[in-house]
Amino acid sequence: MAEEYEAYCVKCKEKRTMKESQITQTTNGRRMAKGKCPVCGTTMNKFLPSK
Repeated sequence: MAEEYEAYCVKCKEKRTMKESQITQTTNGRRMAKGKCPVCGTTMNKFLPSK
């Protein structure tokens, strides 16, 4: 996905732009962006508004 999302990294304790982000859907139907922190590599998640 070409869009970049900014999310909070729990390990770094800062907001960062995710790398390798992709849109996924939770089991209850909510959309979220899932990617990695560019500094420490921790998985980051951000819930997105519905379409």
